[in-house]
Amino acid sequence: MHLKNTLATLSSRSLRHLLMPLLTPLITPLLAFCLALTSTGAFAFGFNDITQRAKLLSQGSYKKPANNLPKAIDSLTYDQYRDIRFNTDKSLWRSARLPFEVAFFHQGLFYDHPVKINELVDKKVREIKFDPASFNYGKNNIDPQQLQQLGFAGFRIHTGLNSKNYKDEVMVFLGASYFRALGKGQAYGMSARGLALDTAQNSGEEFPQFTEFWLERPQANDKDMTIYALLDSPRATGAYRFTIKPGAETTVDVKSQLYLRENVTTLGIAPLTSMYFFGENQRSAVEDHRPEVHDSDGLSVHTGTDEWIWRPLVNPKRLLVTSYALENPKGFGLMQRDREFSSYQDLEARYEKRPSVWIEPKGKWGKGRIELIQIPTADETNDNAVAFWVPEATPKPGQPFDIEYRMAWQKEADTQPPLSWVSQTRRGHGYTKKVDESIALIVDFEGPALKKLPADAKVAGVLTLDANGKLLEANTYRNDVTGGWRMAVRLNRTDDTKPVELSGRLRNGTDTVSETWSYILPPN
Repeated sequence: MHLKNTLATLSSRSLRHLLMPLLTPLITPLLAFCLALTSTGAFAFGFNDITQRAKLLSQGSYKKPANNLPKAIDSLTYDQYRDIRFNTDKSLWRSARLPFEVAFFHQGLFYDHPVKINELVDKKVREIKFDPASFNYGKNNIDPQQLQQLGFAGFRIHTGLNSKNYKDEVMVFLGASYFRALGKGQAYGMSARGLALDTAQNSGEEFPQFTEFWLERPQANDKDMTIYALLDSPRATGAYRFTIKPGAETTVDVKSQLYLRENVTTLGIAPLTSMYFFGENQRSAVEDHRPEVHDSDGLSVHTGTDEWIWRPLVNPKRLLVTSYALENPKGFGLMQRDREFSSYQDLEARYEKRPSVWIEPKGKWGKGRIELIQIPTADETNDNAVAFWVPEATPKPGQPFDIEYRMAWQKEADTQPPLSWVSQTRRGHGYTKKVDESIALIVDFEGPALKKLPADAKVAGVLTLDANGKLLEANTYRNDVTGGWRMAVRLNRTDDTKPVELSGRLRNGTDTVSETWSYILPPN
């Protein structure tokens, strides 16, 4: 209130004439600050309030959040931290019997700074205060009275996803700008992020953080829930709105406005992060009873020219960065196409239940590229595959950058091309009359366009290789078991220290009847 009174006094003609030359550089940020102040309390609150906050933040220097953990929490091991559980009887909105409930995560371990969380009721803001009495500290010898100054690390949303009688998790926000969601019958797998900055760059990756959330209180019959978030990092700020609609395919509509404090090399939009350890195209380096271990088995791309591209994932020995230059993409995603338990044989991880995540842009995104980064991993505990959109024209510092898209967390009805798609890619030497160092790849295609073809259809595989590969043989024939078609390829690599790019599709006469199989054979 003192600030408003001061501005009102300065509006008099005499003082304005005297002081305006001095005050002009200050008025814009002061007014923005006033707008930020009015986003709490009795004023109506919406997405524009957060964009003002993000813009104001971008005009100042970055302030790293302080580590406020007391020694009793900061010294906890992984297992000790996991022994801290939120008392679900204290869940937000449980007593009101609303369709959604919210539980909270305690600070500790990797989450050493608090995240402010607010409730929105009738567009008015109420901060949700941390209370140690809402947590069970298990076997940890911790005095809750010493934790009064802590905050939350994040939160998870519960709803009747799989049963009307039980509210299970549907979405989690925890750590930096990471979040995960689930559809019906799915198990947590890959993650998404609000923003990726300079991933796999020599300068080092920057991880923006959601520093504050606003949870909109749902009505009794609501089928979706809205969350607002403020993002901050040394070189970027942003305002976000997430609208979550749970179901067999849980969708998340994302609206954001970004501001850069400084220039960045790679601005990663709608980033997805997953794990590929080994699979049908790459056997495990150590003996393992499981045939495959991965959260996703490929990158799917639907281009603006209506081409569908499938790139199977690999676990390379060295960092591998590839991309597809596009204009106005129709969609992309890291997908888990193999849904058979027999492919994984893991009763605990249940990789066949891990969701695919499909990104569908809203509006035209213009020119840019979909980038796929694949990182070597020695086990399945590390996410090593990252995909995102990089706009060709990176916004200048201080310039607003608006982006909207829909995320679909899928399992039963993954987004697929309308004609036919790659169902598996297998790598192996196979039988040859003479021992050699050739590489064999077996690619199976399935889909309605192939099932309609007669058994004697003249389907041909159209294959291209880059200069580092020499094609030895290629054959295409019907797969009588699946009703699809198989493309068998054998090649030599000229330089084992370099990758080989291959591309193939099926044609029936002059008609293309499959998506494009786009494979990279990583260097040894």
